[in-house]
Amino acid sequence: MNLKALRLKATLFVLPRIFALKAKSNPAFRAFLSQKKCVVQLRLADDSIARYFAFDHGRIETTKGRHPAPDMTMTFKDVDTAATLLTPPIDYGEVIHAGKNFRIILEGDDEIIGWFAMLAARLESDGWEMGVRQKDGSTRYTQITNGGPLHVYVKDGRILRTTIIEFDKDDPETWTMEARGKTFSPRRKAYVAPHAHALKSVVYSDDRVLYPMKRVDFDPKGDCNPQNRGTSGYERISWDEALDIVASEILRQKQVHGPGAIALAHPSHHQWGNIGYYLSAMMRFGNAIGVTRVLLNPDSWEGWYWGAMHHFGNSMRLGATSGYGTLEDALKECELIVYWSSDPESQFGAYGGTEASERRLWAKELGIEAVHINPHYSPTAAFTGGKWMPIRPGTDTALALSLMYVWIVEDTYDHHFVENRSTGFDEWKAYVLGETDGQPKTPEWQEGETGIPAREARALARLWASKRTYLGCGVNGGGFGGACRNASGIQWARAMVMLMAMQGWGKPGVNFGNLTTGTPVDLEFYFPGYGDGGISGELMATGSATNNYVRMPHLLSMNPVSQIVPRQRLPEAILEGHAEGYLLEPTSLEIQFRPYFYPAPGHSKIHMLYRYGGSSMGTIADSSRFVEMYRSSELECVVAQSIWMEGEAKFADIILPACTQFERFDIGEWSNTSGFGYHWQAQLNHRIIALQHKCIEPLGESKSDYQIFWDICKRLGLGNYFSEGCSELDWAKRVFDSSDLSRHISWKEFIKKGYFVVPPEKPALKTKVDMRWFYEGRAKDLPEPFPLPGAYSQKYLHGLQTQSGLFEFIPNSLKRLQPERSDRPALMRYTRPFEGAREGEAYKRLPIQLITPHQRFSFHTSQDGKGGAISDVADHRVRIDGHYFWIIRIAEDDAKARGVAHHDLVRVYNDHGSVICAAEVTNRLAAGVAHSYESSATYQPLGEPGASPEIGGCVNILTPNRMQADGTVASSGSLCLVEIEKWDESRTWLEAAE
Repeated sequence: MNLKALRLKATLFVLPRIFALKAKSNPAFRAFLSQKKCVVQLRLADDSIARYFAFDHGRIETTKGRHPAPDMTMTFKDVDTAATLLTPPIDYGEVIHAGKNFRIILEGDDEIIGWFAMLAARLESDGWEMGVRQKDGSTRYTQITNGGPLHVYVKDGRILRTTIIEFDKDDPETWTMEARGKTFSPRRKAYVAPHAHALKSVVYSDDRVLYPMKRVDFDPKGDCNPQNRGTSGYERISWDEALDIVASEILRQKQVHGPGAIALAHPSHHQWGNIGYYLSAMMRFGNAIGVTRVLLNPDSWEGWYWGAMHHFGNSMRLGATSGYGTLEDALKECELIVYWSSDPESQFGAYGGTEASERRLWAKELGIEAVHINPHYSPTAAFTGGKWMPIRPGTDTALALSLMYVWIVEDTYDHHFVENRSTGFDEWKAYVLGETDGQPKTPEWQEGETGIPAREARALARLWASKRTYLGCGVNGGGFGGACRNASGIQWARAMVMLMAMQGWGKPGVNFGNLTTGTPVDLEFYFPGYGDGGISGELMATGSATNNYVRMPHLLSMNPVSQIVPRQRLPEAILEGHAEGYLLEPTSLEIQFRPYFYPAPGHSKIHMLYRYGGSSMGTIADSSRFVEMYRSSELECVVAQSIWMEGEAKFADIILPACTQFERFDIGEWSNTSGFGYHWQAQLNHRIIALQHKCIEPLGESKSDYQIFWDICKRLGLGNYFSEGCSELDWAKRVFDSSDLSRHISWKEFIKKGYFVVPPEKPALKTKVDMRWFYEGRAKDLPEPFPLPGAYSQKYLHGLQTQSGLFEFIPNSLKRLQPERSDRPALMRYTRPFEGAREGEAYKRLPIQLITPHQRFSFHTSQDGKGGAISDVADHRVRIDGHYFWIIRIAEDDAKARGVAHHDLVRVYNDHGSVICAAEVTNRLAAGVAHSYESSATYQPLGEPGASPEIGGCVNILTPNRMQADGTVASSGSLCLVEIEKWDESRTWLEAAE
């Protein structure tokens, strides 16, 4: 017998003794070992070596040979395979290789298989020390949230407080930057978004779902009474009953209806982490059971993806700009920043915090002027100062055209860029001058559209052309959010890139940005972002194939169901039985032209909806459609995997209580979205990676999303396939090992301290400035791996991702879209926005333009409602008669004309529905404009859902579900027409609601 065989026999013989010794010294391991009574068989395929282990609630007996009826069997192809896989440390590359090639076979009860795999893993992990002990007896843990990293202090199993992370002496020094004789360096802290500080309060919210629930009139084997969804009560059931119902229904749907009968829906965002995120565990689960995928549109990128990118490319960023090097370039070279529909002090760069606020103060100190073009005098305008131009919503393109008109007639545009780096300018120039349509786009013409006086438009054009100017568009200055989300968003985003092209985009001091991005952090330090797919094994719908799948070996997962539904059209798919969408696929400019249809040939229609994460009611336009959808008899079963009883959870048949990220393990990096926002960490002052500690035990009977998915998979015989025998902590260790992090800090040190600060980039290696290479006619020198090599029409790394390789004022890609679409023509034309234009019969009845920008004090629905601390923020909700009302801001003259005073309750209504809000009367709005942030987590109709006033603040009831243009799924939900009236029946209605 060879040495490997002897070693294998010895390993199997001593294994029970190792378990016993660990149990003796570690109470947690002892408790886990005591959970099961079972027989585990380990053997070689030829039975030359075989041994089984009988576990009996902590006692272990082992016998040589084969057991006649083990609960699980692990069969190895040969001695080499067994010795390799059973010898620590575990090499997951070898484990996956053996599994994929059937060199190891697992048979038996999935629950026992998972328990035994975790028992082996806990031999090591149950000795790990987590967190830093404090003098007061508490333990300091870490978390990464949607708004940034936190220290979490826990004592006696309860969260005491959360604080920002302040760096210690062992953390690396930060970067410095010199500009105009001054030296700047950010503070050695992690300044998170305000909403991150509210998370403790929502963990302990009274709205938590703590137990599995079943709708009282839902019979999984009989009448499901769909017409009562949203009004029926719930009864508590056991986890076993809930999981059995869900697993049985999954199988029934596939057997009765066929592939595609189950749809898996989710929001754009949920809790942070590489394991628990929807692109990770949820996608692995969906692929495992086979689902119709509810496909996201480019949420909040609409105008850039469907419009701007056809002029210059950047499809892998969905048409947004990169921001590389723009912070230093702006501080050194820029003289003016135009914040156009850009309010970074409210949206914090999406996943950022308040770190860029300091930089905007630096710009002010350096004398960089600011102009704000926005219907609302935003918090950013108030913070930075500068001129405010209160434009009428939806008319921004008219102002942009007038600026270009002045530059053309006064010959103040950049001839080098236009003549050497672009095509189609003569045709565009003819349109701007009115030669094409008979209407010169003069400042006087735009005044009638925008409400901006002609003299101010002309003055802005001259100021812009005379100074090196940065253009800040949307949340992070170069796309995403802002006016690209309303009915004219496509033409606005197109106009923005053409403005910059005419002023020499890429030359010193001329670029996109609002000082949110472009910091000199080390972007080549590899740590996977959530867009890399986490544990999903999904190579097509995530960025996993680029890095993650190679660095962290794990099983592939593939969805056998090819049917997809556009999220914006999910209600129509259910109610009308058909829907059409267009692909979100960033690898080329043209894939977005390709339609897909529901139902797909050979597939079932959707009859079961599995809902995960936050609410769609507060984030998708015309959200009352969802009420009707949930009550359709087409949906035989609705499952909600939810943390709080909010939004659509009240329309589910079965509610599975998920825990918060504070109650489970995960791992992540602040703002690292990977393929969904490549190098987005450059908006931060420091790259911070953290183990997301399990700070407390899950409240009630709630479980992590990962555990819920795993438990369902176990009932389907897919448990080991889903988990690969790993807990969330095991997966976090695998992520750690696969990244560059493991070269700089040990795992034990990392999980104790909780976080790691990536050293800043060396000054000599700092990233070049975005588009500088293009302006100067050089090869691309930015650290981004796209466009794909085949997308270059010039020599590789030369030119843009367009047919000509140049900036195209008249995009060839849109020329090839035949027949030409009048609402997205190659030659961009200004048109007034539907349901927002100040004309027509609708405007006579509904004379207020309501804008609904991204939330300021909640990350979408994450921190809103739920009785959390954010509700007490005076600029978020107002407490009246015991209820926290959503705020709508109304211009003073409009309020006076309607007899509305500050904090009066008002009914905001249109043809879609009505919402009761608290009025904030303000002089910070253009006349005829109202402002209310979107993303209320609460949907609370006073009577029949969908047919009565709503008092939760779900203003997306009022927004249109019409797309910005045919042939797109570009939603237009941030602008609509409404009327506002004082709500005199408030007390009566509130009493009825109670």
